[in-house]
Amino acid sequence: MINILTESLSDIWAGFKVDEMLVNASLQFAMWGFFSLLLAEILRDSYHALCHQVNWLSKWHNKHHAAYRRDLSIVSLKAYQESQLYHDILESSILVVVLTLTALLVQQAGLWLGVFYACTFLFGASLRYYQGTIETDYNHLPGPLETIPSVWWVNRTYHWRHHFDDVDAYYSGVFSLVDKVLGTALSLKGKTVAITGASGALGQALTEQLLKHNAKVVAFTTNPDKLPTDGSMKIIPWELGSEVELKAALEKVDILIINHGINVYDKRTPQAINSSYEVNTFSALRLMDVFLTTVTGPQAKATKEIWVNTSEAEVSPALSPLYELSKRALGDIVTLKRLDGNCVIRKLILGPFKSQLNPYGVMSAKQVAGAILFLARRDFRNIIVTINPLTYMLFPLKETSTWLYYKIFSKPAKR
Repeated sequence: MINILTESLSDIWAGFKVDEMLVNASLQFAMWGFFSLLLAEILRDSYHALCHQVNWLSKWHNKHHAAYRRDLSIVSLKAYQESQLYHDILESSILVVVLTLTALLVQQAGLWLGVFYACTFLFGASLRYYQGTIETDYNHLPGPLETIPSVWWVNRTYHWRHHFDDVDAYYSGVFSLVDKVLGTALSLKGKTVAITGASGALGQALTEQLLKHNAKVVAFTTNPDKLPTDGSMKIIPWELGSEVELKAALEKVDILIINHGINVYDKRTPQAINSSYEVNTFSALRLMDVFLTTVTGPQAKATKEIWVNTSEAEVSPALSPLYELSKRALGDIVTLKRLDGNCVIRKLILGPFKSQLNPYGVMSAKQVAGAILFLARRDFRNIIVTINPLTYMLFPLKETSTWLYYKIFSKPAKR
């Protein structure tokens, strides 16, 4: 009896070992497979970036750019087929060769998943070359751009910017990982950027950083005397309540940065309540609404953006109740407006920096401005710059739950 029991336990243990080996082999295959897909994307997009930096590669790659009009319709069938031969087929063939050699050298079965992935690109490009069809060329389908650029997945609007916004940016083809690493997921070159609160500490620091990135700055300010008159920026005076009068100027603006604000500190008088909401909330929302009416035309969704300084007060105390309340109201309505997808709307969730509103800030406006642009160029839609580690954990939870609640219990406006 004991021998029978021992043999049964041995059989069970042997079966468990077999299963354990199978699980380990499956996990190993999955890990190497994921790595191979990641490697394929990095290699493919890195080659694309090199095509814009190396002259002898750019001669072939330029045929790809020459094949499309601004609405992504093809110039001619011959030009399109040449673009497939000299760019897509060449790029895919190099990718297949490199990944195959990697799989042979490392000898991990999962790496062949990347080889198969690369072969799908080669197959599609070959089909387009020989048949002259564009149906599988998803990023180049002609027509108006109906959605805003995606965050991680490269859609038509995202890729359109590579052709007609800045050819030295937006290199990614499927996932935008390489662009995020390189800081080419948003180009500021040649963009017209309007900023409110331009005479404040952050406004001046942002202006300085934007000019370094070859942007054209338009300063909306209630204090024009505090801004330089050296011609580095266009200055447009404005007053609270007259936001609609800025529409003509906003028509020519690519990015609107809403940065003005007021801090009444410990006051809670009716006047303090009204001024806090009027400046921090309602004025900002009116500006957003006016700007959104300018998002027209077949390609406007690709380049038009709004950046709103909602502040860390969305989730953390600012030792100023009315500042917190008005900024939280602004932040919540911005989350609501994002659901309509009219254009990219970024939030600036900033910790305390030294300014007229907060002379006790621990960060400098210059540091904050540099960090904002660093993250914006990597296409962060929620730009958090603070020394408070809790904000990095609390804000994503708050934003996700608020977005989900609004998504379920609100309906888009009829267009």
